[in-house]
Amino acid sequence: MTQPRSPKPSIKFVDEYCAIYRNIFPEVRSFENFRDLHLGMISEIKRKSLPEIAKVVGLENQQSLHHFLTESPWSVESLKKRRLELILRVLNEQSLILIIDETGDKKQGRTTDYVKRQYIGNLGKIENGIVVVTPYGVIEDMTFPLTFLSL
Repeated sequence: MTQPRSPKPSIKFVDEYCAIYRNIFPEVRSFENFRDLHLGMISEIKRKSLPEIAKVVGLENQQSLHHFLTESPWSVESLKKRRLELILRVLNEQSLILIIDETGDKKQGRTTDYVKRQYIGNLGKIENGIVVVTPYGVIEDMTFPLTFLSL
């Protein structure tokens, strides 16, 4: 049996962070796509779409990233669990600052789920729109989402 190839290196700190999740991905290609999405998200591109991320990380097109998100054999739950374990290990019982981010967007039409007449804070009035509330934790200079289920 041949040994699978090693992932191609990229930016050191991204490689080191993504390596924590390596065994969640059964294929090297899946792991590289996971890493490439991280590279794209921290890049300076304005639109964080799959075609734009593919360009900035040097892929021919977005096909492999799309396949990774829709068909690749890896477990979202395993990834969430690993991320939560990492956050809890880093926190080490430190207190944090809780940030609640309420973001609203005006929407027209009726095709988007949860669109209704409601108060949109950034508009300062009631409009047809969608609102999302997201909790974040901040410790020192590190910000992380608190949107996860328990272990």
